[in-house]
Amino acid sequence: MMERGRTPPAVRLQETRGDLLEQVKVVGKSGDLDLILTAERTFLQNDLDRHANSKGMADSLAAALAELGSAERHVQLVRDPAAYKAIDETYSLPKNRLPKGNAAGVPHDEARQFFKSHATRLLNQDRSRLDPEEKQLLDQRKANIRAAEKVYTALQREALGLPPPERQRNRAQAAGM
Repeated sequence: MMERGRTPPAVRLQETRGDLLEQVKVVGKSGDLDLILTAERTFLQNDLDRHANSKGMADSLAAALAELGSAERHVQLVRDPAAYKAIDETYSLPKNRLPKGNAAGVPHDEARQFFKSHATRLLNQDRSRLDPEEKQLLDQRKANIRAAEKVYTALQREALGLPPPERQRNRAQAAGM
C-alpha cells in the first residue's frame, strides 16, 4: 500500500506548490509594489472563490480585498506628490503619524493600515492546520507584504520631500568598537 503523501497526485501537488513558492519569491524580490499587490489580490480572490467555507471567512476575505483596493488607490496617489499632499494633510494629527524607525513622520494612511492588518491576517492563517508547503507559501506572502510596505514607505518619504531615514547603528558601532 502506498503512503498517502507519496501518491502521484500528492507528489504533483507538492511540486506545484514548490513552483508557486518560487514564483512568489521572485515577485517579492522584484520590489515591484504593483506586482506584489496584484499577486496578493490573486491569492485573496482565489481563497474567497474556492476556500471560504464560512460566512466569517468570506467576510474576512471580502474585507481584505476592500482594504487592498484602498491600498492600491493610495499607491497611485503616493506617486503624485501634489495629490499625496492631501493625504498628508488628512493624517496630520500625531496619532496618525508613525513615530519611529524608517517610517517616522509619514502618515499611517489606509495603505499602511492594510500592510499591518494583512500581515496579521497572514500570521493568524499560519496558526491553522497547514502542511509545510502551505506554511512556506504563507511565510513568503508575509515577506512580500513587508517588502511592499518598505517600498511604499520610501514612496511616501519621496512624495513628502522627507530625507531617507538615517541608518541605524548597531550596538558595536555605538560603543565605538
